[in-house]
Amino acid sequence: MWKKYILADSIEDAVRKLAEEGNSARIIAGGTDLILELERGVRQGVNTIIDITKIPGLLDEIVEDEAGLIHIGPLVTHNHILASPLIREKAFALLQASWEIGSPQIRNRGTVVGNLVTASPANDAISPLMALGATLKLVSTRGERFVPLADFYTGVRKTVMNNDEIIIDVFFPALDAHQESFFIKTALRKAQAISVINISVLLSFQEELIESAQITLGAAAPTIIHAEEAETFLVGKELTEAVIKDAVKLVTRAAHPISDVRGSADYRAYMMGVIAKRALTAVKDGVDKTLIPSEPILLMGMGTNTQKPKLPWTGEEIHTWINGKEFRFTTGFEKTLLNLIRDEAGLTGTKEGCAEGECGACTVYLDGRAVMSCLVPAPRAHGAEIVTIEGMSDGETLHPVQEAFIEHGAVQCGFCTPGFVMAAAKLLEERETPTQAEIRQAITGNLCRCTGYYKIVEAIESASHLKHGNDGA
Repeated sequence: MWKKYILADSIEDAVRKLAEEGNSARIIAGGTDLILELERGVRQGVNTIIDITKIPGLLDEIVEDEAGLIHIGPLVTHNHILASPLIREKAFALLQASWEIGSPQIRNRGTVVGNLVTASPANDAISPLMALGATLKLVSTRGERFVPLADFYTGVRKTVMNNDEIIIDVFFPALDAHQESFFIKTALRKAQAISVINISVLLSFQEELIESAQITLGAAAPTIIHAEEAETFLVGKELTEAVIKDAVKLVTRAAHPISDVRGSADYRAYMMGVIAKRALTAVKDGVDKTLIPSEPILLMGMGTNTQKPKLPWTGEEIHTWINGKEFRFTTGFEKTLLNLIRDEAGLTGTKEGCAEGECGACTVYLDGRAVMSCLVPAPRAHGAEIVTIEGMSDGETLHPVQEAFIEHGAVQCGFCTPGFVMAAAKLLEERETPTQAEIRQAITGNLCRCTGYYKIVEAIESASHLKHGNDGA
């Protein structure tokens, strides 16, 4: 997929290497979109990947500055967003959008900045950030510049960003007590689903009257757009049912969607009206922030158990630890982590089911977090600690999740089982006795083609009692 892989040790280093490599290079952080694009030939001519995930510092932080601006670093993942009390309190629509993206494993790798750069009008993070009035800070060897997100897109998967630029900051005004935001989307299933249509609403109130309105529509045009007529209409009005009804008509009129395999243009236009009504009604009734759990399932666990030495990247070997054992690979640089584990390390318990991050059969732990190894570049293993299904047992003693899967008949054909076990074991690091809802959330990134989810949920629930010495009675 790529011929050259660079692990940058600073933003300055990444910017310099990006300029040196020219149009053939791309930055990677999460890579959940980029790796698929490379495999499918969407990104033609890309031969060099510059990985910024090992850069030390505060690139994965979410902070509010003295001016009341919230800053999101380039390594902030969707799970970082979900875990942030600041985002929950002052940018709830963005929290909702992150909750709808992929699965816990995908959200552990996928970044907010990556979602913006991919530039699909169906990407969930774009519409709330545009409603919030976000601005991007871009840097290159030529200096830095600031681009409002509203001016960033020029078409489907097209932006004003130059190939030698990196987004190092996304910032927007924090919402106050007189403002409410809400995100909602329509998709073909409850998890792991691209938006058929989505909407973000941000209303500012002066007592009972609307002072300003931002309504942004996703998958309704070649880029994220504002429902400008509806925004203008709402200003100065009280948000009553009658006003909502009229506003919904204007929102629907603003949408100009296409027909594709996920929905016809007519269906999209109709559903835009439906979700616009739901979003505006939610704001009218007072946004219920318990819609998203205050402690969502992240599958981030407790982190790595040991501190590995910092290893400089020479491009000559991938020096890593898998299941506590040290490995030094001199081949496999152009592969995914999944194929490095299977081909070079000879650990074939981790399975390839879809190779696009949807089935979860390839779930492993990378530095303590559950990830889809089919979407992680192999060189990212350098200096990292990886755990596969082979590392879950302690000699002949199985992990409680493995025992429970056998006892409750949750193994079935067995192909998807390693991924389910990895997700379930990581869940039990976060929750001693998870609820069934939490169990189901934890395995949204894992598909069982034998359709045996009841036994899987039952086994995970039983494993929580086994692990903590409670028979559940």
